[in-house]
Amino acid sequence: MRITNLLHFTENHRFCVYRDFALSGLDYRVLAGIYSPMIGGFAISVYQTLYQQVSGDRTGFSELEQQRKLFLALDLEPGERGRKLLAEQASKLEAIGLLQTNRKYSPAADDYMYEYVLSGPLTPQEFFKNQHLVMLLHDKVGKYAVLSLREQFYSPEPEEMQDPGLLSEDLSVPFYEIFRLNTQMFDHELEQALQETAPARETERHLDVTSKAFHYSEIIQRFPRGTSRNRPFVENLRHNPDQMFEINKIARKFNLSLRETCRLLDEDGMFTEDGKLEVDMLQYKANLYFRQDKDREQERERLFHKIAGMARSSPGDAIEEKPVEMEYYLEVPPMFMNQCNQHQYNLIMRNEPYTKVLERFFQKGSVPKTVSEIFEKIDVNYRMPDEVINVMIHHLHVYKESSWTKNYIDTVASNMLAKGISSYEQAVAYIREQTLKRKQRSGKAEGRSGTLAGKSRGMRQQKPKIAIITDIPAQKPVSEEKLAEIRKLAREIDGKGT
Repeated sequence: MRITNLLHFTENHRFCVYRDFALSGLDYRVLAGIYSPMIGGFAISVYQTLYQQVSGDRTGFSELEQQRKLFLALDLEPGERGRKLLAEQASKLEAIGLLQTNRKYSPAADDYMYEYVLSGPLTPQEFFKNQHLVMLLHDKVGKYAVLSLREQFYSPEPEEMQDPGLLSEDLSVPFYEIFRLNTQMFDHELEQALQETAPARETERHLDVTSKAFHYSEIIQRFPRGTSRNRPFVENLRHNPDQMFEINKIARKFNLSLRETCRLLDEDGMFTEDGKLEVDMLQYKANLYFRQDKDREQERERLFHKIAGMARSSPGDAIEEKPVEMEYYLEVPPMFMNQCNQHQYNLIMRNEPYTKVLERFFQKGSVPKTVSEIFEKIDVNYRMPDEVINVMIHHLHVYKESSWTKNYIDTVASNMLAKGISSYEQAVAYIREQTLKRKQRSGKAEGRSGTLAGKSRGMRQQKPKIAIITDIPAQKPVSEEKLAEIRKLAREIDGKGT
């Protein structure tokens, strides 16, 4: 408890206690046998006094009261000495994880209020896996006392059950073999009421996980002490706020918990020889964690979706049929021409589940596993309505240029999600718009190719042009005398030639 001014922490200040657990007989024994030797009996008395502020048969908050009640219950002197002693004992509880203290300022009253958030003690199995607490207990009571305490809290397995030749068989019955939930009857008012009446502390804790940064003290408390080569480098983080900023930035980006962050920092290659953090390596490993968690979450959602589908009500139940306006009618593919008209086809596409529609487009309902998994992901993980998925299936079947590959279907689904398409009419309008754009692009491409082809043919067939003289001056007719001279000259030349 970081109290710099004791005048801000007096018996006159008000306080409340929050807890979301109840102590069992084992918990009381753990407090007395394990925690008490570490922090002292008086600190445990403070813990139990705070615990009793909330009724034993309830969880949640206590009433706002003056801290004078705590001072009187613990027989503390109402003054500076008593305040220091209470703050010291609270600090011990905070250090071992049993208490968290929050101070809240009230502008209206111009005063502080204190909130004590209690945590339950660890089970013996969890406690002896925590190196820091075990080392503290070892420093307080010694090695042999620690081993003795561990044996006292654990009952060994009977020798006959330890025989390696025994064959084990799990006879447990899963939930949905006994119970059937009506998934079509969903009470939105109940869901809203549960959210509105949820304890405020649960919301705050959820926000703390996602918004608050990890402090150096939180990381070093959970980091292995003697077995890790990276321990000295992690200890140097307290002098390097830039590296702490990078760690918190990556942890928040990939939604890492404190335990996962410590585990990544403990891996080889996270620090250079001189102790500098390898940010790229940390981000790469964090991304792997994120992708694995996301894949597991999607698998769980798909599995639950399948199980919930088995629990749906029988087909005889009445289902409200949504009509389709004629301006949004889809053309009936040739394979369904003899089975239904345009009105019936569009009613099917608007109201049937995508799984049934998908089976209609494949022979004998043999939908390939890869295609089925793609649309299952779009349905469960993308939360895309069935009627929108059905329009997408129609588009993939009708337009031969479309592909049934994962990348193409995922691209179309992502584009529709980005444009906020959530209804049958919006999906039909989107498909028509995309088809028109595709035709326009193909028409322009054909025009350009035709022009280029015409030019190339012209260049091959074109002949060289020859200049023709058209402006020849008109000549005067030759006279008889001149003509006779020419003939005479020709005869003379001809005679010489012979």
